[in-house]
Amino acid sequence: MAAQLFCHEAAEMGIHLVNHTARRSKQTTWRMAVLPALMAVTALVFGTLAAAPAAGVPDGGRVDAARMAKINAALPTPLHDGFYRTPANIGKYKQGEIISTRTRPNPPAFLGVKTYQIKFRSNDSENKPIAAITTILVPFNKKANGPLLSFQHIVNAVGLECAPSRVLWTQDPNLTIREAPALNVVLQQGWTVSIPDHLGPRSSYGAAKLGGQISLDAITATQNFKPAGVKYSKVGLAGYSGGGMATAWAAALAPKYSPKLNIVGAAYGGVPMDLIKMAEGLGYNRPHPAFGLAFAAAIGLAREYSDKVTLFDYLSPKGKRMFSEMRNACTNDVLRIGAGHSARQVAKSGIQLFENPTFRKIGAENSLAMYSGVPKAPVFEWHSPTDVLIPLDAITSTTRRYCKAGTKVTTMLTPSPEHMSAAVIGVVPAMEFLSARFRGEPASSTC
Repeated sequence: MAAQLFCHEAAEMGIHLVNHTARRSKQTTWRMAVLPALMAVTALVFGTLAAAPAAGVPDGGRVDAARMAKINAALPTPLHDGFYRTPANIGKYKQGEIISTRTRPNPPAFLGVKTYQIKFRSNDSENKPIAAITTILVPFNKKANGPLLSFQHIVNAVGLECAPSRVLWTQDPNLTIREAPALNVVLQQGWTVSIPDHLGPRSSYGAAKLGGQISLDAITATQNFKPAGVKYSKVGLAGYSGGGMATAWAAALAPKYSPKLNIVGAAYGGVPMDLIKMAEGLGYNRPHPAFGLAFAAAIGLAREYSDKVTLFDYLSPKGKRMFSEMRNACTNDVLRIGAGHSARQVAKSGIQLFENPTFRKIGAENSLAMYSGVPKAPVFEWHSPTDVLIPLDAITSTTRRYCKAGTKVTTMLTPSPEHMSAAVIGVVPAMEFLSARFRGEPASSTC
């Protein structure tokens, strides 16, 4: 009942925001079109591929059997769909090169589009080749080289069945992509949408840099896919929370990782920019209702950096039981399994996992606040000034650094108490920001 009331209040705030600004003629059509989507988007907050070889495992079998067993036990259950398999010659493909494609029936929530999936070459967090997937929605009314939106869906999960390329077709109401109404609005305006499985072939939740790389390579693959007709399109990036992490990393990595992409804007909100501080706030020393998110991130990072840390070496019997239950979990189960637990409870002898120097270094490598690169494209960033799930000082310091480097950043502090309602309120202005960039209008800044 409390959750329903809160969603209603969040939607009311979103409606008030729309009504307050609807007098601006260029924006009225967009705002009125997106209004029906606001209630659906409210629920997106707490909201890939066959299991790839473990990251960083030496060639030639130079790993003892016991360690290999621990590494394999930490991986998610592979998917049976052969399309997700990594080819043996993956290293021969170039970054962003298409490996294979297929046509898919349209997801139930989308109309007036043709749907494709692309398997392409990307790189993992240690620059080893991986196969990744993106789902492309091509509207019937699109123009050649019209806008291309890379939308990074929220995936707070460690199971492969939770990836966008799977849940787009799910009948499970707990997994359905609730952003579909908002995405339908931009599809009706002729935007092509790429939705990458940004957690990669090991469902490496927490590996935020990986998400940025996969998102950028998905754009390259999409632009090289002739049926999409977006070879020379302007590109926009968008995402919130976990999807916002991949979006923000993509924007920051693009100048060096994919300098040829014509990214005209990035809109992201509720981004955890310091993973260590976030973990410390989600049940580091005492039980926390959202501890599951921190534990899932530990699982994901251990998968991605299995040559550096083996999670099982640090888990208590309780921690191993929780891990076994969470291994293939999507968001709801991640939160349920971890609720009311803490890092001390899941680690051997009460030793905190994130006190391990190697693990802290890995967390830092995936914290945008500690990455020296800056986006060239204009940025729209939004969050609640009282959000308790994410470290707000990391957002402030990162934005300040971007501004100092000359990046145009527009920050919006939402009139909302926390993470969930901020997601709703930011949808309309974020899409308006990208619409203006696609029209070629100069970006403003709140720096």
